[in-house]
Amino acid sequence: MIFKSSTQKTLIALAVASSVMLSGCQTTASTLTEQPQSTVASVVVTPANTGSSAITLEQAMAHPDWLGRQAERAFWAADSKTVVYAQKQQGNELRDLFTQAVDSQAASQVALNKLHTLGAGDAVYSADRTQQAYVFEGNVFVKNINTGAITQITHDSAKQSKPQFLTDGNLAYRQANTFYKVDLATGLQAELVNLHLSDAPKGVTEPETYIAKEQHKLIDYIALTHKNKKDKQAFKEQLNQQNSSIANAQFYLGKGNELVDVQLSPNGKALIAVVTEIRPWRDDADIMPNYIVDDARVKAEKVRRRVADEKPQTSQVIYIDVTEQTQTTLAFDTLPGFDDDVLAAVKKENYARDGKTYESKKEPRAINLMMDWGWDQSAIVWNKAGTHAAMMLEAWDNKDRWLVTVDAKNSKLVSQHRLHDDAWVNYAYNDFGWLNNSDTLYYLSEETGYSHLYKKPLNGKATQLTKGQFVVSNLTLTDDDNAIYYKANVEHPGLYEIYRVDPQTAKSEQVTNLDGMTDYKLSPDQSKLLLTHSKIMAPPELYIADVKANTTATQLTHTVSSEFLTKQLIAPKIVAVPSSHTKQPIYAKVYYPADYVEGESGKNRKAIIFNHGAGYLQNSHMGWSGYFREFMFHSLLASEGYVVMDMDYRASKGYGRDWRTAIYRQMGTPEIEDLADGVKWMAENANVDTGAVGTYGGSYGGFMTFMALFTQPDLFQAGAALRPVTDWAHYNGPYTSNILNHPDVDPIAYEKSSPIYYAQGLKNRLLINAPMVDNNVFFQDSVRLVQRLIELKKENFETAIFPVEPHGFVQPSSWLDEYRRIHKLFKESL
Repeated sequence: MIFKSSTQKTLIALAVASSVMLSGCQTTASTLTEQPQSTVASVVVTPANTGSSAITLEQAMAHPDWLGRQAERAFWAADSKTVVYAQKQQGNELRDLFTQAVDSQAASQVALNKLHTLGAGDAVYSADRTQQAYVFEGNVFVKNINTGAITQITHDSAKQSKPQFLTDGNLAYRQANTFYKVDLATGLQAELVNLHLSDAPKGVTEPETYIAKEQHKLIDYIALTHKNKKDKQAFKEQLNQQNSSIANAQFYLGKGNELVDVQLSPNGKALIAVVTEIRPWRDDADIMPNYIVDDARVKAEKVRRRVADEKPQTSQVIYIDVTEQTQTTLAFDTLPGFDDDVLAAVKKENYARDGKTYESKKEPRAINLMMDWGWDQSAIVWNKAGTHAAMMLEAWDNKDRWLVTVDAKNSKLVSQHRLHDDAWVNYAYNDFGWLNNSDTLYYLSEETGYSHLYKKPLNGKATQLTKGQFVVSNLTLTDDDNAIYYKANVEHPGLYEIYRVDPQTAKSEQVTNLDGMTDYKLSPDQSKLLLTHSKIMAPPELYIADVKANTTATQLTHTVSSEFLTKQLIAPKIVAVPSSHTKQPIYAKVYYPADYVEGESGKNRKAIIFNHGAGYLQNSHMGWSGYFREFMFHSLLASEGYVVMDMDYRASKGYGRDWRTAIYRQMGTPEIEDLADGVKWMAENANVDTGAVGTYGGSYGGFMTFMALFTQPDLFQAGAALRPVTDWAHYNGPYTSNILNHPDVDPIAYEKSSPIYYAQGLKNRLLINAPMVDNNVFFQDSVRLVQRLIELKKENFETAIFPVEPHGFVQPSSWLDEYRRIHKLFKESL
């Protein structure tokens, strides 16, 4: 169900900041420089309950096709008048593609023989915006935007990628590790750079050993053969140098290396390649038994290694001058802090526990390209002219991020910005690039405690462009440099709108005002926005809006099913729970029982707290949740008389750096403190009996369920842990090492944060739901904990296994079985 944004909203200031219920608010001014979030006491219109037909557990856990098949992977067509999107077929996992004009309510399915004409979401454009280049099924196409004519550049099975228009108007693309240039006027294809992951060939070498030298002296045939080889090599070198018709762009990046990333300059004159030593992603023993396979045997699935088995790894940055045919490896020793012992205090603490003394010393740290988990850009970015390149680098120990530029003349890296964090540098909010018309960088940084936008001239000081207690993400720069569009939660942590800032004046203005969760894509002609917007009670739909302040958006798609709209669902209220441990409140969704009367007394309500997964994820926002099954389950529980709370505990996304890093070296401590505050709030504000509260969650939420029941055994009377982490040393490295360092360096953090060390604290009922083919949180996690509970002689736990399910369940029958067990647990225990 879509709720229209009110043109005027009434903000009511409350004297007591005990709770907040809101669905949206709007800044009164069209421009802002430093806009604080809405105060805890601000209250606005909340969503209404919907439908009249009761939701059942079977329906809530059914295949989501019944909700309506929403538009996916939407992007602009080259003409800026048409939108392309995918839609799932009914009853299977295939997708069809549709096009829809921005001024139409009708979509057209695209025939299979026309799919190559649509362009792509990552299509690139020529400098004059008259041509579009893209890849379809591994082949390169160029579209004339004015005429619509399409030219297929390649037609083979070799798989091309990364098309880019060069400053001379021609096109380049990558095939494997070779870059080609295509003259679009003549069709001539030329090899620009051919990268080899091997050592350079040695050519004809002179004899080195005594007997080899004597062989050449004594045997004329050997000497003559050697001379002929040298003559042939010399001739070949002269031919390559003097005849321009021959491709001669071979570069050798070292035997035993693999290519991490490579980016060609827009002028085609230089290239930056980053390589690292080839290492297996797993060890031989890293397997997962799969018991339900088509041949009725047990299949040993290969899985990733654990954080406990990771070893430091560094990269090499290689600058290639295509014109001069030279390559140079750029050292990291120009980066501030490149050899700092950033973990000295942690090591000292761990050494002391073992009765040893740690002596700090400087040594080069392992450094690699930044790996932002949400990026659709490279960590290597050239400026528009191809004269300067910037890179985002990160330390393997997760404490530093450097934005650097390449000084090709002096063969060195120049640090433009260093972001250091004693906890860990965020693996989100790392967007960066160059302004189009000056040698000025723009980038996101959490240096103030929130992700904000900055600009910095190549040889100048940085300027902060956005300010306030909100987070900025998803940057898009206009061609004229007059605006950078961004997504931000300015008005409230759970309300995301689109804004734009003038990089010259640092003045921001709000563009959208849709009250919910909004994402965007700027049209190729930069006159319109394609918006993906949802609300708490409404799955995402596509909208179109002109690019102007406080724009009006027009809904383009209407995919939500009538069946869903008829379901009786209870709308959660977003509240701000006062924290006992931090100045910021803990934002949470609360589902009140259908028969709840404000101000009722008696402390007789039962309650459940849901713990979202991923740790660094935001769920108490005003858009449609990825936990849509849980949303319906919570509505069902509320209809049965439960109060249900869904908290954005400390570590959740969207609340700034301090909120994110509160769990550093102590996962499971701040979060459970927040859950305790949630129980207290429900007792004081929702008539909840603190002796009748349960909790549940999956993945990180399952881990939290364990920690709650093990470390504060009287807080909850029952808990269900789904696909749960039990020992962080067994989880993956990229996620875990941020928060807990590595086990060989910081075992204290792992022991303090892993539920298996606290299992003796279990007192009340526990349900463990474990998928057996989970390649994210291994089934072994649950197996080890169960054995620990058996050895501790615990009696009040049970385990359910799901033989065919991965980390994210797929089969509706499994979803239903799992949630029937959870429902039964709470009915029997609370």
